[in-house]
Amino acid sequence: MKTNRILKAALALSIVAIMGLSFWGFKIDQKNFEISKNLDIFYSLFRELNLFYVDEIKPEKLIATGINDMLESLDPYTTYIPEEDMDDFKFMTTGEYGGIGALISKRGNRIVVAEPYEGFPAQKAGLKAGDEFLELDGIPVNKSTVEEVSSRLKGPAKKALKLKMLRPDTKKPFEIELIREEIKVDPVTYSGMLDSKTGYMRLSSFTDGCADRVKDSFLELRDKKGATSMVIDLRSNPGGLLGEAVKMVNLFVKRGEEVVSTKGKVAQWDKNYRATEQPIDTVMPLIVLVNRGSASASEIVSGALQDLDRAVIIGKRTFGKGLVQTTRDLSYNTKLKVTTAKYYIPSGRCIQALDYSHRNKDGSVGNIPDSLIHQFATKKGRKVFDGGGIIPDIKLDQDTLCDLAYKLIQENIIFDFATKFAATHPSIAPPEKFEIDEVIFNDFHQFLLSKPFNYESRSELALKGLIETARKERAYDDTRIEFEALAKKLTKNVDSDLMKFRKEVNSVLADEIVTRYYYQKGAVIASFKDDLDIAKAKSVLANQAEYLSILQPVASVKPAK
Repeated sequence: MKTNRILKAALALSIVAIMGLSFWGFKIDQKNFEISKNLDIFYSLFRELNLFYVDEIKPEKLIATGINDMLESLDPYTTYIPEEDMDDFKFMTTGEYGGIGALISKRGNRIVVAEPYEGFPAQKAGLKAGDEFLELDGIPVNKSTVEEVSSRLKGPAKKALKLKMLRPDTKKPFEIELIREEIKVDPVTYSGMLDSKTGYMRLSSFTDGCADRVKDSFLELRDKKGATSMVIDLRSNPGGLLGEAVKMVNLFVKRGEEVVSTKGKVAQWDKNYRATEQPIDTVMPLIVLVNRGSASASEIVSGALQDLDRAVIIGKRTFGKGLVQTTRDLSYNTKLKVTTAKYYIPSGRCIQALDYSHRNKDGSVGNIPDSLIHQFATKKGRKVFDGGGIIPDIKLDQDTLCDLAYKLIQENIIFDFATKFAATHPSIAPPEKFEIDEVIFNDFHQFLLSKPFNYESRSELALKGLIETARKERAYDDTRIEFEALAKKLTKNVDSDLMKFRKEVNSVLADEIVTRYYYQKGAVIASFKDDLDIAKAKSVLANQAEYLSILQPVASVKPAK
């Protein structure tokens, strides 16, 4: 069969390429023999499936499953990128794609606009968050997935796209025609002044050219708006391009300083990355904000600036991704993103938190044990540690979302109320002044009561698991009264919890409403009011003696995980 011939030819070529020799009698070492043997087994297995499996199989899907499962056994960053995912890959590395400029998501059986990007076709054409997609170029989307709709919205720039939409408040479909544009999302989500002296910029990702955007934003804040100190927000920034991280650090440290080094299996690829350009500012006080969502390139920047005593780091311990990926071209316009090295910041520490090379018996991955955590020193001699992530100089525990707020977001209650609110309120106060007043809160309360909304806390879910275990162990009957009493205490009441956690619910509700009118930049500004990390950063920067004292060597002990 044609499938078998193609696969067998590809297999033969793969064996030759992997072994690096011909079939003419050369001695094959044990490793290459194992590769040849197992590839032959794989081909034989696939041939038998193709010939005899009861239903028709899809070769490309079956092979992709095998590839993905194989790579999953290594680490989560080594991935196969098929041809149909190339647009998404390009967007991750460049921040660019051809489309309408909007986030979309699933709401029950509907696919809706989650957020239009300011200044792009969707927003300019009047699309709003909550608008439902009915047809794309005359083709219904009622049976499509989010991924399928997203793919159809993308396409060559300057090409027209007809949309049939439904706005929730009108219940009447409407049609618009958009012209796709080359969408480039600005990695600097917001830059501005926190007060008369403190500049601020939030960086969402390390895509191509982001260091230049940081440079432009910094110079504007310093030279045009009078900033004498700066807060760089890398919270929830998942990283991106290594080169951009190096360029960003280079903006603030002297030329010639080592920023990061990589070490892997292929020694020729080991490299030291240094600051090669003249910096723009090596003296202005800097604070970098991080949290558990700050990873990869974010950790290179925050870690290097910490190791070089150039910035004070505030927030939560970072994610701990110290692995470097290289993209390799494969046949048929596919790619392999493969982990090729670990990176080490200037003190010599690697901040990788999980050891994928030594999995537990059940396949799970554990953190690096405390016994293997080592002490290092910054340029001035401050003590820092490896073993997983960047430990901030000032550790703050921003309260995580309460169960009620999390569930309101998860069940789209917050989103749907904001959609309803925006439909009946043409405008609101500026982001820095907008608040959820008594009228809005009461409206939200009534909206919530009209919905079939119930939620369980993590404590309730844990108790259910404990009860189930007790039943299996036949210990429940003896402790039933105690279990029932505890369950009664833990049972959540929506009304009482809404009042108990009103401040937190108001905060997420305000963010969602502000986004409808002022988009991402507005949401950032609105969040400043309740941001403990930013409040602490402003406090430290306002006290030069405190700022400088943090960057001086002090006695320290090995931190707990």
